[in-house]
Amino acid sequence: MEIKPEIAERIFALEEKFKNSGQDLASYLDGLLYDRYLTYWDYLNIDTLLSLQKTLTHFPDEKIFISYHQISELYFKLIIHEQKQIIEKEAPDADFLIEKYNRLNRYFRILTDSFDVMIKGMERDQFLKFRMSLLPASGFQSAQFRMIEIYATPLENLVSCKIRDQFSEKNSLEDLYENIYWKKGGIDLETGEKTLTLRQFEKRYTARFLRIASEYKGKTLFHKYKELPDSVKNNKFLKEALRNFDANVNVNWPLMHMGAAYRYLNKDKETIAATGGTNWKEFLPPSFQRNSFFPYLWSEKELENWGKEWVNHMFNTEKENC
Repeated sequence: MEIKPEIAERIFALEEKFKNSGQDLASYLDGLLYDRYLTYWDYLNIDTLLSLQKTLTHFPDEKIFISYHQISELYFKLIIHEQKQIIEKEAPDADFLIEKYNRLNRYFRILTDSFDVMIKGMERDQFLKFRMSLLPASGFQSAQFRMIEIYATPLENLVSCKIRDQFSEKNSLEDLYENIYWKKGGIDLETGEKTLTLRQFEKRYTARFLRIASEYKGKTLFHKYKELPDSVKNNKFLKEALRNFDANVNVNWPLMHMGAAYRYLNKDKETIAATGGTNWKEFLPPSFQRNSFFPYLWSEKELENWGKEWVNHMFNTEKENC
């Protein structure tokens, strides 16, 4: 059989590649001969993926709840994947950064838009029953979302807004982490003690969070942008992409959670506690937290009114629907 020139060229290139690495091309070719053809279901581990939606109750809508949260965690993984590429890229140009931030915004837009699956896609009575089997687990315990925040901005920007002005980059990471905003959401309002949800979360992830914060200290997305040359930094499309990312994560995403909480946990002037004991009315509103990854990209007035228009719209809409 005659070997086509383009095939021979590739064989010679492969032989050179493996020779340089001390490997034997013939062994790799044998492997190709013995290997079976790859299938879609094997490549994506479909059987394993579809076996992970294990419900704890007999209520059908619990499968929706589990599936949606698992999908969200997969998107969080993709978001972290893009964040790391931005951070690790040497001297990125505007086109590279705009493309990456557009990806980040696309992921969060999909997550936000798809939250209708949670808000409108489950029966309230079913949810209020099957949720009791989830205690004390809570979406509050999404470690990947906390990692997204740590990769995005220094810990001093994540300190609870009521005391944020008392902290700076000069504080230790441990001190900043101890005062991070989301811990306030895991405090029992009656006793002032940490909820079991928060204690479990801290025990499982504190060491990892601090390791990431230490490894990326001075290298977050916040710092990456500030270190750009003015010719890149002043690109209006890049600024817009960063502002959109900030608003998507710190305004739009928590607001969608508020919408779900009001639908399922707020009825006839009665507020039902979240599964993990999170004081969600104090924790979720972006205007209460005023978290911003890139505060230098917003005016003082914008930061002062952070999320208020969105929150007022949400509250008014919920009142009309009640």
